[in-house]
Amino acid sequence: MTASFEELRLEGVSRSFSGNAALADLDLTIRRGEFIALLGPSGCGKSTALNCLAGLLPLTGGRIWCDDTRLDTLPPEKRGFGMVFQNYALFPHLSVWRNIAFGLQMRRLPRAEIRKRVDDAVHLVRLKEHVAKLPGQLSGGQQQRVAIARAVVLEPSLVLMDEPLSNLDAKLRLEMRTEIRRLHQTLGLTTVYVTHDQEEALSLADRLVVLRDGKVQQIGPPEEVHTRPVNKYVADFMGYRNLVLMQASTVEGGRVTVTGHGLTLVGTPVGDIEPGDAVVVGVRPEDLRIGDVVEDGPAAVVEVVEYQGREVAVEARTASGIELHLRTDRRPAPGDRIGIAVDPRRLLVFPAGPDS
Repeated sequence: MTASFEELRLEGVSRSFSGNAALADLDLTIRRGEFIALLGPSGCGKSTALNCLAGLLPLTGGRIWCDDTRLDTLPPEKRGFGMVFQNYALFPHLSVWRNIAFGLQMRRLPRAEIRKRVDDAVHLVRLKEHVAKLPGQLSGGQQQRVAIARAVVLEPSLVLMDEPLSNLDAKLRLEMRTEIRRLHQTLGLTTVYVTHDQEEALSLADRLVVLRDGKVQQIGPPEEVHTRPVNKYVADFMGYRNLVLMQASTVEGGRVTVTGHGLTLVGTPVGDIEPGDAVVVGVRPEDLRIGDVVEDGPAAVVEVVEYQGREVAVEARTASGIELHLRTDRRPAPGDRIGIAVDPRRLLVFPAGPDS
C-alpha cells in the first residue's frame, strides 16, 4: 500500500461472534483527506468496524477496497495503516525518540532518513525537549503525542484511532482534540476515529457515522447529524435530552401539531407521520426558551438549577409530570413557575416505532 489513494470503500462489511452480529452490512466510502468519526455507545460496533478495517479481525461478510486493490484479504502489516490505541501501547523501556523510530527501523530504512523523519515528527507533536525520556516520565497527554507521532511517522495511507483520548482528564482531552485536528490538517491525513463522545466527534470530524447494534443509523456532516437526526435514537445520542411520547393531531405544510400530557406543540416531522400516529417529540435543552407564563401555554416549575458559567442548566417539571431540561442565560430559582417556548423548526417529531 502507498500513502496516496482516492477512496477507501467498505462494501457490506460484517462481523459476527458466535453467530451474533457485532457489525452488519456497513457501507462507507472514505475519501482521501477526510476525517471520519465512528460514533456510538459501548457495544454499537464502532471498534469492531475499526478492527476489521485494520485487519485485526477477519470479515464474516463484505469487502474492503482501496481504489482498485482489495484490502480485506491482506494481513494488517500489508495494509499500510497507522493505528493509535486507547492505552497508547508504547514500549516502556524505549525513549520517546526510539519509540517513534521503531516502525521505521523495522522497515530497515536508511539511518539518515529515519533520523530526519523522527525529528520532523517530534517537532510536529511538540516533544523536542522530551525525546530522551521514557514513557513513564511523561504525562498522559505527552504519551498520547508519542503514540500519534509513532503512527504518522510511517506516512500511512490511513490513520486509525480507537478512543485515543478516553484516558485523559477533561482539560487534556480538549488540548489533544485540537492537536489531533491540527495534525490531520497539517499532514493531509486520512483519519478514522472511534469515540463514544458526541462533542468530541462533532469538533473533529468531517463526517459522522452513527452506529447502533452494529448497524448504521446516519452518516453525514456534523452539523447535519447535530441538527437533523434521522430518528429518535440518533437524536437521543446527539443531545436531545427532551424526548416525550405524544400524538400527532394534524400534519400540514411541513409542520405537525402534537398533543399529550396537557400540552399542544407544533414541530417539524422527521419521517412519515400521519394524524393519530404515536410520535416522540425531541428538542435540545438549549432550544427550549424560558418566558412568562401565558394562558393555555406550556408551563413548568423549576426544580434544579446548575450554574455552568454564562449559562445555567435547568431541570423543570410540567403539571402533568413531564421532566424538561433547559439551558438558559436567565437565572431562575427552584420553585419558580416559568413559561416554555420553542421554535417549531427546532422541535423534531419522530415516529414512535421501536426502530425509529
